[in-house]
Amino acid sequence: MDREHPTSAPMAEFLRSARTRLTPREAGLDAPGLGRRRVSGLRREELARLAGVSVDYYTRLEQGRSRSASTEVLDALATALHLDDAERSHLHTLARPRSRPARRRPRPQRVHPATWDLLDTLQQTGRPGFILGRRLDVLAHNPLAGRLITDFRALPAAERNQARFVFLDPHARELYRDWPRVAADTAAMLRLDAGRHPDDPALSALVGDLSIHSEEFRRFWSDNKVHQRTTGTKDYHHPLVGDLTVTYQALTPADDPDQILFVYGTEPGSPSETSLRLLAQW
Repeated sequence: MDREHPTSAPMAEFLRSARTRLTPREAGLDAPGLGRRRVSGLRREELARLAGVSVDYYTRLEQGRSRSASTEVLDALATALHLDDAERSHLHTLARPRSRPARRRPRPQRVHPATWDLLDTLQQTGRPGFILGRRLDVLAHNPLAGRLITDFRALPAAERNQARFVFLDPHARELYRDWPRVAADTAAMLRLDAGRHPDDPALSALVGDLSIHSEEFRRFWSDNKVHQRTTGTKDYHHPLVGDLTVTYQALTPADDPDQILFVYGTEPGSPSETSLRLLAQW
């Protein structure tokens, strides 16, 4: 009898979650009786047909009873599920986790001196900048980012974490004008990191701690969504300068692919630019 394999369980959960979120009409199905279904998501047989695999084979994948999934099958499933680039990459990562010879304590991440210089340059030009590492640890930020969000340098080292701030700090709920979206994206970013580093004990401890202390985190984490920030906007309600909207760009320093440099800016001539300048002079 086939048994669930531990390395395939995360992939099984991700497939099941993605399938139940996608409606038949979103998947391109238009069959009689769609409006009378008890559930809105795709059925296993429907997804298997869209991906061109047998129902039995897909069922084995979703139940974690199969470790064999070719690149072609994974791509077919990703296309049928309408996964974005981050989700598609996450599926491939879960299907083929990196093997490690032995569990070793990961070395602390360090910010390269050139990246520190870049943060200083951003400060001089009135742009907030900060660096997130694995587990969304806040590795560094310039003073303006500290004034806009919070001064992580003033916190104990164990609490310098973006996910802890978003879910456990009451200030975050007032600071982010769309806190639910920020919280959902934060949990999804952490889920993406968990797929890349499934054997990280510090990450497991963080997820456990957040699950204990935040009902919202438990709900977002159970959604099994992943998210990778590249560019976008974020709305703040700052206690000193009021409402402002920033644009952001996420960059990866060449010396560490597990670090992300976030650079914030504002639209020239906008009230948000004025607010950010006031904050820089505070």
